[in-house]
Amino acid sequence: MNLIWLEDFMALAATGNFSRAAEDRHSSQPAFSRRIRALEEWIGAELFDRRSQPAQLTEAGEWFTGVAQELIARVARVPGDARKVAEASSVTLRIASTHALSFTFLPRWLRSLESNTTLGPVQLMSDVLQRCEALMLQSKVQFVLSHAHGKAQGALDAEPYRSTRIGEDLLIPVSAPDGEGRARHQLARRGDAAVPMLQYTEESGLGRIMRAVIGRRLESVPAQAVFTAHLASVLRTMVLDGRGIAWLPQTLVDDDMNQGRLVAAAGNEWEVPLEVRLYRDGELLGKAANAFWNAASGG
Repeated sequence: MNLIWLEDFMALAATGNFSRAAEDRHSSQPAFSRRIRALEEWIGAELFDRRSQPAQLTEAGEWFTGVAQELIARVARVPGDARKVAEASSVTLRIASTHALSFTFLPRWLRSLESNTTLGPVQLMSDVLQRCEALMLQSKVQFVLSHAHGKAQGALDAEPYRSTRIGEDLLIPVSAPDGEGRARHQLARRGDAAVPMLQYTEESGLGRIMRAVIGRRLESVPAQAVFTAHLASVLRTMVLDGRGIAWLPQTLVDDDMNQGRLVAAAGNEWEVPLEVRLYRDGELLGKAANAFWNAASGG
């Protein structure tokens, strides 16, 4: 039996129309009909009553519908199940982390874990949050590390995924200083000239949080978006160059602010508190992955 026959069968069962089902399967009708007939010959029973229009499932066809659905679903699960079997004995940890945390938080955090437990090899994939989430949804990583906020729920904030809070951070509006050490660009009030704003793209997790938490408030102040980028590190470079205001993680700009290279561009009421969260699938296989999760979550 050919798996293609099962998919052909389900397409025809849905419509009862050979020509429409063949079109849905990107096949010529004669070739499609031959595959349906080959499936019936392999089973040893007719699956469709061709005397009616549209064609109707026979009793054997009704029974085989459930069988075909189960077989297709089982085949679809094979790659994921195979990865889980392989992971059960793997000592390599596969982590996806947003860029901002990869550069700042992650190295220090891993060192702190290593003081209490032994970690095996770590394979790190650094990307914007949207792509990190996609890697987890496709079971290509075991863990995702990202900033989070209760008002900005993402794909991993729902079942079957789990998360634990492993740190905190703060989004701070910053600017390069002027000659007197004050912010060169300050968040404007209504009626003032528009302040140049350096923003995150849609794919950015920090951008998602910004829009959810203070996006509406920002609409009430005069501002002009002059630059957009995925990465907080890129926005930091632009702020240091005096191009405008950006909301940057405290973990990224602490040294800059302590040494006066950057200064606050608005009051504390414009700061956005963040959590640093570690996400995982509901089902986690393998001693190494489980030991890492227990060490990270205190479980």
